[in-house]
Amino acid sequence: MGRDVFSIFPGGGGGGIHRCKSSSSLLFSQIVVVIIILTHMPHRGKSVTDRDTLLGVKRQWGNPSTLRAWNSTSSPCSWPEIECSGDGSVTGIFLKDYDIVSEIPPEICNLSNLTTLDLSYNYIPNQFPMFLYNCSKLEHLDLSQNYFVGDLPHDIDRLRNLRYLDLSANNFTGDIPRSVGNITELRQLMMYQNLFNGTFPVEIANLSNLEQMQMAYNSFSPREIPEEFGNLKKLKFLWWSSTNLVGEIPKSFENLSSLEQLDLVGNSLQGHIPSRLFLLPNLTKVYLYNNNLSGSIPSRFAKPSKLVEVDLSHNRLTGEIPVGFGESEGLELVALFMNQLSGAIPPNIGLMPSLKNFKVFINNLSGTLPPQIGLHSKLESIEVSENRLTGRLPENLCAGKALIGITAFNNNFTGGIPPSLESCDTLLTIQLYNNAFSGEVPPWIWTLGSMISVMLSNNSFSGKLPHEVAENFTRLEINNNRFYGELPPSKNSSSSLQGIIVFQASNNLLSGHIPGEFTAFPKLTELKLDGNSLSGELPKNILSWASLNTLSLARNQLSGNIPAAIGSLPDLVELDLSGNQFFGLIPPELDRLRLNGLNLSSNKLSGRIPARFDNFAFEKSFLSNPSLCAVDQLSSTLPHCHLKTTHRFPVRVIILIAVFGVIAFLGVLLILFKVRDYSRKRRDIPTWKLTSYQKLDFTEEKILRNLTETNLIGSGGSGMVYRISTGKEGSCVAVKRISSDGKLDDELERQFAAEMEILGSIRHSNIVKLMCCISSESSKLVVYEYMEYGSLDTWLHKRKRGSLESLGLDWPKRLQIATGAAQGLCYMHHDCVPPIMHRDVKSSNILLDSQFNSFIADFGLAKVLAKKGEPNTMSAVAGSFGYIAPEYAYTTRVNEKIDIYSF
Repeated sequence: MGRDVFSIFPGGGGGGIHRCKSSSSLLFSQIVVVIIILTHMPHRGKSVTDRDTLLGVKRQWGNPSTLRAWNSTSSPCSWPEIECSGDGSVTGIFLKDYDIVSEIPPEICNLSNLTTLDLSYNYIPNQFPMFLYNCSKLEHLDLSQNYFVGDLPHDIDRLRNLRYLDLSANNFTGDIPRSVGNITELRQLMMYQNLFNGTFPVEIANLSNLEQMQMAYNSFSPREIPEEFGNLKKLKFLWWSSTNLVGEIPKSFENLSSLEQLDLVGNSLQGHIPSRLFLLPNLTKVYLYNNNLSGSIPSRFAKPSKLVEVDLSHNRLTGEIPVGFGESEGLELVALFMNQLSGAIPPNIGLMPSLKNFKVFINNLSGTLPPQIGLHSKLESIEVSENRLTGRLPENLCAGKALIGITAFNNNFTGGIPPSLESCDTLLTIQLYNNAFSGEVPPWIWTLGSMISVMLSNNSFSGKLPHEVAENFTRLEINNNRFYGELPPSKNSSSSLQGIIVFQASNNLLSGHIPGEFTAFPKLTELKLDGNSLSGELPKNILSWASLNTLSLARNQLSGNIPAAIGSLPDLVELDLSGNQFFGLIPPELDRLRLNGLNLSSNKLSGRIPARFDNFAFEKSFLSNPSLCAVDQLSSTLPHCHLKTTHRFPVRVIILIAVFGVIAFLGVLLILFKVRDYSRKRRDIPTWKLTSYQKLDFTEEKILRNLTETNLIGSGGSGMVYRISTGKEGSCVAVKRISSDGKLDDELERQFAAEMEILGSIRHSNIVKLMCCISSESSKLVVYEYMEYGSLDTWLHKRKRGSLESLGLDWPKRLQIATGAAQGLCYMHHDCVPPIMHRDVKSSNILLDSQFNSFIADFGLAKVLAKKGEPNTMSAVAGSFGYIAPEYAYTTRVNEKIDIYSF
């Protein structure tokens, strides 16, 4: 075939020319075959080259298990994370959330046709990788949700073909470079949630193709929005929440004809909202809340309007609610709360077919609610509290069968609760307190299965409390009404009110006893029944109220002794039993309570008041109890407690009393010594506090319970180390217990907490991750991720390693370990602000995982370097003998070089 092919060219011989004339169709077929062979041979080579590049990248990342499909026997085009062009070249890499913890290898740009690189949601450290400039065809770059730090390079525009750039949720700082404005092909620019603290350039306005600009949650220097941003005619999505914007919203924003979503929340913007803003034809969502905007809301709306959500809350807007909202058929959310709006709510608000949430609380609105609100839409929430609204609640609030909450407190509403709500199975909460409602509360409101909160205080409601209340109730507030009857639940109702947290029924007409079943509420935190006609004794099983912090039973007809069990309620801080008929002694157990408020006035109590309360802080707590007395500060307002001696005793009796007194005294001393020893032991039982720095799958009890001899795996100068299983798929943590001679003073405690906070914030693939710290007065438990292969020291000195004995530490592994440790130190010294020095770098503080990746550990002696201008000496030298830099040992001057010397 080769001879036939070449014979068609001049000089190939007459026979070839004859063959061409006689067999033209055959020669054409041969030409096509040759072209196919020539065009496909290089591409097969290119595919192999790209595969080798990707496998090299995988090796530099430590061969993560998430890339198990990457192998030398298959084409990269068959790998799920790779996208190829028709000719077999790699054009896209998609590694979102692949647990990558190492830097991006520069070799990745050997993929000469790479257009898309997505490495989002990983743990990649270091500064912006400038070698990506070599990826000359790169159009889509996503490095979001990683651990990049530092400033962006000033020549970032060398990525001139970018259409998509996402650097959000990293730790970049400084300014956004002006050169960003030269990436003219850019469509989407995302840099939100970083640590930018400089300025942003007006040159962004040069990006005429820009469709999305998301810069929210950065602490830029305060600056006005450039007027030039109004020239971005293709811009659809603008998100600049919490970026220190000041000044006014540019009027040029009225020219953003493609704009769909505008979000400037949480800034310091002032002035008026541009009057033609709602005329933008494609605008769907406007979020301007939490600013200082003033003036009236724009009254001109596009027709038809595409608005779906408008939130202008928490500003200083005035005037009336525009009728244009009611004409926006797709509008689902209207949030105008916490402004200074006045006038009536437009009636056409009730005609909106898509309205779900209407929130206008804390304004000066007046008039009535639109009678048809809820009739034409699936209304979910109506919040109109703290206005001057009048009239009745609309009947059709739940016509759409989607209503979740009614919040209308602090108004002047009248009438009753709409009967139609009886069939509202979605209703969770009704807040109608501080109005002028009246009439009987319908019985169904107490048993509606979905209801969790009813707040009706300060009205003129009446009715009898039911024996059964829906078990989902968590809050029931009916103070200052005219409810009567006995307290629920009935004796045969064990599940009623089981989840109740707050029960307030003060100043009603309730009578009868407090039922024993009323104590079976383990979550109850607040019980207020004062100002009723309750009688009888308090229930005996008060200990069940373990979460109670407020108990007010004042101004009833309760009697009997005050139960000593009240003193065993651990969270009780407010106790008011005044205005009843309690008698007898005040239980000494009340001394255990740490009360902020106590009122036992106007009862029939007798005896001495407990010593804890015999001071001026409680001088009004015991009034109108004629038989009470005091011996200390309150003796000026209460009778003084004293003993009267009226009989003479014979000398023998006195002697006997003295003898028995001495014996009793000695016995008391013995008891006191026993009690003191017991108290010491009790004090030795530590109270632990957990501070987490990562998402944990274990509890402090799990750790404390397993600090046993069998779990001890090592000890050192700064404490003992335990290996503790967390019980989840065999995972373990390493716990270092650091003990001190006694309680740390406040300054040392703060220093330790600050160091743990800094170390807990470190995110690097070669530094052991600090999970949490569990502290008591005398001990600190520092919990790290567990490293299966132990310390480098163990491997270097060939100590027994059990099943690992057969493995060797060859020179490639040693280089891998040394490189990893160096990268960890480099991060500590150059990427942490302020820098962190270890001061005890040695082989026993280098830990290894099952892949022989190295991790720097044991920061028990680590210190944050002194800030500039502060002393840079330490009072004591830390570090192990043989690893201390000479100048450090002699001068105690501290800097990063001591770690380099140790390394």
